Amino acid sequence: MDQEKLIQRITFDPKILGGKPIVRGRRLAVEHILGMLAAGDTPEQILQGYPWLELDDIQACLVYAHRIVSHERIENIPSDSSQVA
Repeated sequence: MDQEKLIQRITFDPKILGGKPIVRGRRLAVEHILGMLAAGDTPEQILQGYPWLELDDIQACLVYAHRIVSHERIENIPSDSSQVA
């Protein structure tokens, strides 16, 4: 599935989780999926915990995160390692 179709799985609803990005209108925040992946859970483990979830939903969370951080600027990073104490 292409990224444009995947990203459509991420929705926002001010009535659900305070308007955080969620998966297909359900009460499951993108940040929760990303947190599970960061903690070492496999996509298969996540899918077992959420029977309605699909592998494309997990991929959509990764696409969403990539788009967010690709626009992020981080200030005060030394330009070379000689400046790191």
